[in-house]
Formats: sequence, C-alpha cells, structure tokens
Amino acid sequence: MTYRGDVKRIGIVIGATVLAIAAPISSSSAASGLSSYRTQPLNWHSCSVGQCASLRVPLDYTDLSRGDITLAISRVQHSGPNFQGSIVINPGGPGESGLDFAKYGAKYLAPDVAKEFDFIGLDPRGVQNSAPVTCMTPKQTAAWLAMDSSPDTPKEVTSVMRAAGRISKGCLKHSPRIAPFVGTASAAQDLDILRSVLGEEKLNWLGFSYGTSLGTAYLEAFPDHVGRFVLDGALDPALNSMQISDGQSAGFQRAFQNFAADCSRRKTCTLGATPAEITKKVNALLARLDRHPLHTDQGPPLTQSLGMGGMLTAMYSTDMWEPLGDAIAQALSGNGTGLMELAWLGSEQTGPAKFTSNVQSAYYAIDCWDMPAPPGAAGLSAAARRWSAGAPVPEFAKSMAWSNAPCTNWFAHDARGPAPATSSTKAPILVIGTRFDPATPYEWSQALSSQLATSTLLTYEGNGHTAFGSGSRCIDDQVELYLLRGTLPPKGASCSA
Repeated sequence: MTYRGDVKRIGIVIGATVLAIAAPISSSSAASGLSSYRTQPLNWHSCSVGQCASLRVPLDYTDLSRGDITLAISRVQHSGPNFQGSIVINPGGPGESGLDFAKYGAKYLAPDVAKEFDFIGLDPRGVQNSAPVTCMTPKQTAAWLAMDSSPDTPKEVTSVMRAAGRISKGCLKHSPRIAPFVGTASAAQDLDILRSVLGEEKLNWLGFSYGTSLGTAYLEAFPDHVGRFVLDGALDPALNSMQISDGQSAGFQRAFQNFAADCSRRKTCTLGATPAEITKKVNALLARLDRHPLHTDQGPPLTQSLGMGGMLTAMYSTDMWEPLGDAIAQALSGNGTGLMELAWLGSEQTGPAKFTSNVQSAYYAIDCWDMPAPPGAAGLSAAARRWSAGAPVPEFAKSMAWSNAPCTNWFAHDARGPAPATSSTKAPILVIGTRFDPATPYEWSQALSSQLATSTLLTYEGNGHTAFGSGSRCIDDQVELYLLRGTLPPKGASCSA
C-alpha cells in the first residue's frame, strides 16, 4: 500500500494583525554571501536509511545576518556500476518528513533507477528533524483533530475559530525563530544549496503532491539548474487555499462515490447493495457521531471529525477501501475502533496524543504562510453551505471549508501569493495526474502542465492519490524510462487502471 502526505490535513485535520512580508527571492538573492553554504562539506554517517548528514542553510535568504538553520538529509547510494547523479525525493505534505522516503523510493518505488542514482531525502525547513516548528503540543493536536470540523451552530463556530487562533499564537510562542521562515519559496532556495553541495549542475526531483509545489517553486527560481523533474499529483500554483479546498471537496466526493460503487459490487461488503444505500448509511453515521461519539478500543471516543478523518484517509488508496468498508460496518454496529485506526494513520498517530512527527504543526505553518488569508468565519460558513449543497456527503464538504480556519488569523503571509507557473526552463518536465485523485484533482495536473511549456502530462485513469508506485506497471515504466534516460512519454499518453 502506498500512502503519501496530502495537501490539506484531513478534516479540520486535515483578530490578529496580518502582515504581508518577504520580498521576492530570486536565484541571485544574497548570492555573494551564499558561497560558504554552497561549498560546505557533507559529513555522511550511517543511519537507518543508509547515510545521513546535516546541511547548513540561511534562516532568512533576504538577511543572512539572522544566522543559520540545519536541515537533515539522507542518502541511499546507487547500487550499480553506472552512476548518473542524485535524485531528491519528496513525499508531500506540506510537513511530511522525507528522510525515510529516500529508502522507500530506492527499495520499492524505483529499484532500477536506484542502480544508477543516489536517492536523497530531506526534511524541509520546519519539518521534523530540520528546525522543526511547533504550534501545538501533542495534547492540543489531538484535541484539535477531534474537534467538530463542520460546525453547525454559532457556539461551535466560535469554538473552532478560537482553537484555530491558538494554533497561530502557538507557532510564535513555541517556535518564534523559525515560524516566519518556513515558506515554500525559502525551501526551494534550500534545494539549490543542496544541489550545489551534492556537486550537481542540475537538480533531479521526484515530488509527490505538495512536492510538486516545492518542485514548481524551484523551477521558477532556478530554471537553468533543472534536471529531470517528476511532478506527480500536481497542485495548480495559481490557486489560493479556498480554491484548493473547493477542488478537494469535489475530489473527495468523487472518490467516495467510486468507493461506494466498488463496495456495492463486492460480496464481502455489507454496507448495502447500491451506492445510494451506502451513502445514506454513511451520512446517518456521521450525523450520529455529531451527537454521540462512539466507543473505541484505543480509548478516546470517535467523534464526527475523527470518523471523517478515517474515511477521507481511506480515499487516498484503493488498498484501503475494503478496510474502510469493514470499519464503517463496525461503526454502524457501535464500535469506532476501525475508523479511529484509519484516522490515526492519516494524522501519523500511534496512540492517544502520541504523534510520530510534527506534521500537524508544520502543515499549518507552511500552508498558512504560503497563502493569502482566507475569509473569516462568515466566509467559511458561506463556503461550507455552498460546497455541501447537493454533495453526496455534505459533512465532507463542510470540513474542507473549515480546514482553512487556522489561516484566517495567521501572523504573516508571503507577499507573493498564488500565480501561474512561468518558468523559463528548457528542461523536459514530466507531470502526472490521476483521473480520480481526491487530494490533487486531475484538473490541477492539467493546469500545471499547460503552464510549463516543456512539460508532458501523463494520465493515470484510476483512483487514489498520486500514481507512481501505486501498482500501475504502465505508469512505473514511463517514469523510470524518463528518470533513467530522459525520455518523455508521447503527448496525450495515458495508462489504464
């Protein structure tokens, strides 16, 4: 089963003065002061991934006097005699750790590519092992994930907005130094430091989900240093956070309808004989959870938000559809354990208030910085009503709207904001879109490919989030051919599910 980070935390999980700061960073920014960063040695040492090292980068590329931060990087060395260079791999997020993903990429995703390339993983700035940002304690994070993510009453709206405001304040309280500098534009600058230190003239990139945003930011800033770039499950860089949530609302509805259709055809599925019957039961279950959370074997009760979190997590891979059907059936019988397990998978949680990473804090710190402030409570309420009208599962749509609540009161935003990609790179780029991708709808991959003049769009006619490594030999062969030989698929190429 392949599971990668999403671009909106699942469910919700998923009056300050707002500043717009940060002048645009170009590839020549503070160039005279970056030579010591670009020529630093990497002291590799053995670790669970293979080899690990630390990379020193500026905290603030517009003011080097602010000092440095240290990024954690990993390497799985090529296993064959023909060495072509390095590929930097990113699993998504924002906020997902990439250290272990290098090993996963080399061993499982592309072992043939790993014969000729070193696979490089890193935790981007603010993430896990790289100057991690903390906005919530584990206890606060668990409470946030369990909170009603589709508020229906003024009292519930007030509770959500107050809790959302505490996330922004928490970032500045716990991580005042790094919090204002975790944006994607700065992370792209870090990638070019990494490229230089690795001794590469060009950066090779394998990015999934949010990794396509980080990759696109690099394309924009360093068009002459672009090597082989795979952007799988792309985001449209022209969209703001509300437009992203709107697209995801529709994407998850489509994915759920496909799940319901699949479930109704399977003899092992006990939820119903038709998609409509299954959808009706799910809506009834969510309404019940809103009033009465369910018992779970894990201890904490399954709230409506956590129940939705489990359902939405399962939309990321068809491998999780059968377990989801079982978990929903179990919940309908009064036990929320299965849905809680899926919710914890999506939030990287191993027990009550026990998280394996800082992804929940890092997600909001990066996303809220990158995007303009979304509308306040009234605007989110209006979006929730609009998106849920006529939706198969209205609560999904409402939760997508309210997932933007923390960013409404964020302490600062990048002045650049969303814009179409305009990279002048001459390098051939491979963009991959999955027809029924819930988290990064297919239309976004189409949009990004149309914005990048040298790109080719490869379509996977299937379900799930991202395509490479999802079980399609057709997709895998095309990606591996491109990474190994630089050969793009023909225009209009597609692979059946």
